[in-house]
This record gives sequence, C-alpha cells and structure tokens, in this order.
Amino acid sequence: VLEALEKLDIDKLIIMPTYINPFKQNFSADEKQRFLWVKKLWGHFPKVEICDFETKQKRPVPSIESVKYLYKLYNPSKFYLLIGADHLEKLHLWHDFEKLNSLVEFVIANRNDIEIPKNFKDLKTDKKIASSFIRNTLNINEVCEEIKDEVKKYYEKLQKN
Repeated sequence: VLEALEKLDIDKLIIMPTYINPFKQNFSADEKQRFLWVKKLWGHFPKVEICDFETKQKRPVPSIESVKYLYKLYNPSKFYLLIGADHLEKLHLWHDFEKLNSLVEFVIANRNDIEIPKNFKDLKTDKKIASSFIRNTLNINEVCEEIKDEVKKYYEKLQKN
C-alpha cells in the first residue's frame, strides 16, 4: 500500500477486501475479520479508502463488477487495478477479462521475483510473503505490528479447531 501511494500518481487508493476469491472455495479468515485488519492497517492514511462493496455481497465478486461499481461512484479518468503477481497466471480466465482490460491499467505487485510482462506496470515490493505462508507456519514476522498479535491469535485458534 505504501509503495502504491509512493510510486503511482493517484488521487485515491481504494482497498477492497474480497468476500472470497472467485477461484477459491473457502477462506481462512472471514470477510469481517479481514476487513477489520485492512481498515486498522491502512484506513487512517489520507489517500486511502477501505471499501466494503465486495464483502457486503456475501458471494464471490468478479473484478469487473467491482470496477464498474467504482466507475459509477467516482468516474475516474485513470483506473489502476493493483493485483499480486501470483494472479498473473490466471488473469486471462477472469470474468469478462477483455472488458476489464479495456477499463483498467493493471499494476502488478511483484513480491516473488516473478517476471512481469512488459504490457503491465510493475510495482516492485520488498515484502516476499503470502498469507498462506502465515496461515501454515504461524510465522508472523512479516505481519505489520498493528495487527500482529490479532493475526497470530486468530490463526492459532483456527489451527486448534
């Protein structure tokens, strides 16, 4: 988030936690918990808005639907859609990808030295960790201090059940 604010010429950064990724069957932390963590981490930054559109839908929401919602709300002149490099492999499978691609400029958060095709904007980040790593190992060293204890307790409780 900080790198996006720093490196992209933007008026606003909208963070929209998903209810569930359309390519997944379930999630570890429920949408309310993830929304609270995101709000706690980044909701206080001046250019950041945390949007609950997807979590309120209570279903997987294709990115094209969220993008259209934000276009209606803000009518932006430029729309960056920031995604993790790990999503590149299946990007062409996203719902209505061609339309989505015509509406946004993809910005790829590259945290695992994945080669980014030249037609995408590359946002290099020094954070080389995924949520699955935290869930599976309970290694929270890379988790931001503001939520570190909450995340650890949450996943410890999950592992006990």
